[in-house]
Amino acid sequence: MVSLKDRIIHEALRQFSSKGFMSTSISDILESAGASKGGLYNHFKSKEELFFAALSEARKIWRQRNLAGLNHCDRPLDKLKQILENYRDHYLADSENFPGGCVFVALAVELHDQQPHLAREVTEGFNRFKGMIKRLLDQEQAAGNLRNGVETRMAAEIIFSGVLGACVSYTSDKSKENLDHTIQGLIDFLTMISL
Repeated sequence: MVSLKDRIIHEALRQFSSKGFMSTSISDILESAGASKGGLYNHFKSKEELFFAALSEARKIWRQRNLAGLNHCDRPLDKLKQILENYRDHYLADSENFPGGCVFVALAVELHDQQPHLAREVTEGFNRFKGMIKRLLDQEQAAGNLRNGVETRMAAEIIFSGVLGACVSYTSDKSKENLDHTIQGLIDFLTMISL
């Protein structure tokens, strides 16, 4: 059985994904979770504390969805392709947890000017993701599997920016076809730069 605390975090995550942090009220979350104010404040001192709990849960889900199956990939490039496919098929498609699309992009954009300290927490994850992409490309390059002249930092920026673009596009139009084209374009780019 799901605990009250976990229900509150889950509903906060869904609401933040759909409406953003600033536009989501505590009463919205309580109503969706079937909880009272007392039930909420037994677990969280503030809406900001709930934000951090929801962000932690979102990161856990991100890792589960996007890193699944990587241990079956031999080459770092294949791991990158698996991440892209997972992102398309298992992460962005997760309307149960993220009905509004990628919660990280939504929060980063919304909070940048209004709550910069919260936005920094979100963008820290972006930097880690970009770093992971670059490390995998560096491993391919060290193994002699990338074309001469490929700058891994620039290639990582292209992949990262493409993933963010796919997220924004999919969030705005929910077109699986457009999402497929974008992710396939990124996979094709990886194939082009590899030997």
